[in-house]
Amino acid sequence: MRSAFVLAALVGCVAVVSAQGPASSFARGSSQQSWQNPGLKNVLAMCKTPPKPFAIPVTQPKPGAPPEPAAAPASTAIPGVITAGQTWKVVWQWEGNNADGIIAGDKGTMLFANNDASNVMRLDPATGNATVIHKETNTGGALSRSKNGALFLAARGLNGGIVQLEPQRKVLASRFNGEPIECVGGVLNDLVADSRGGVYLAITGAGVFYADAKGVMSKYGEVPLANGIVLSGDEKTLYVTNGGVVLAFDVKADGALANQREFGTLRGGQGGDGSAIDTEGRLYVATGSSVDVFSPKGDFLGSILGPQGLHGTAFGGPDKKTLFGIVFYGDWGTPSARNRVIAIPMVAQGYTGRAK
Repeated sequence: MRSAFVLAALVGCVAVVSAQGPASSFARGSSQQSWQNPGLKNVLAMCKTPPKPFAIPVTQPKPGAPPEPAAAPASTAIPGVITAGQTWKVVWQWEGNNADGIIAGDKGTMLFANNDASNVMRLDPATGNATVIHKETNTGGALSRSKNGALFLAARGLNGGIVQLEPQRKVLASRFNGEPIECVGGVLNDLVADSRGGVYLAITGAGVFYADAKGVMSKYGEVPLANGIVLSGDEKTLYVTNGGVVLAFDVKADGALANQREFGTLRGGQGGDGSAIDTEGRLYVATGSSVDVFSPKGDFLGSILGPQGLHGTAFGGPDKKTLFGIVFYGDWGTPSARNRVIAIPMVAQGYTGRAK
């Protein structure tokens, strides 16, 4: 990736559809998040108050491929959610720090963003083949499609922000209080689009932000470990993970947030990450080693155990009765980094009013 890739360059790019193929058909890529880019110091020089340094630990690379993640035990029954004895199946696996921000696509397909490869793919879980549908995403790492059909991406590279990919490609927001978004610190992690044309953004190390339809960004609450973020079906509640805790906010008519409160505590793991909802309003949260399930009132219903590294989840499939997970293993930022998409059959049906 070019060291000084700017968001303005993204506006002129159009969707590029590649031929469909398995993981071996695609280069893993080598894009950088903003904190990895040597040009970050020049951007931070524009900040009135430079943020604290942020970095994801990168270990000394080990030779060869990493060990396979241990298989998770078969599911235990959660009434109305999943029957006992179900197991996760691998539907896609690839190299690099890729496959993030997974959401449902059309006709049973799934979409995900690739960090290292700086693209967005459409995956057919039935065949294990994928298609690149958007290129040059500036280290894009999360996706959300609104009820109105607009597709948004969190660009994690230098001069990053929120980019609308569909129906037309444009930058929604890249500044906060008149400064580059890098001035808040941390790393852009997850996002969810609402039906007003706005987008909620979780920046790990900085908190929860809302970009309205005009791209004006506001910050809400105190959520230092903000990560997985999702709206309820009626868009009256916003859920966001903060380490081992799930928080909730009330959503006002203009998109502003109020009444930050603790919604639930994770049981299957402590790394709260990508989240989803079902038609009954239940909340599903990836924890690093499971998907924990909560009632609409915040009651813990059970854990769907998964492999270590399970960091995102979404419903998909033709009837939205399959739960998908994304799994990272190996060493982050090294040649041993690996990722896979896994799936498990459900009783519950994912929310049908939005992609996720």
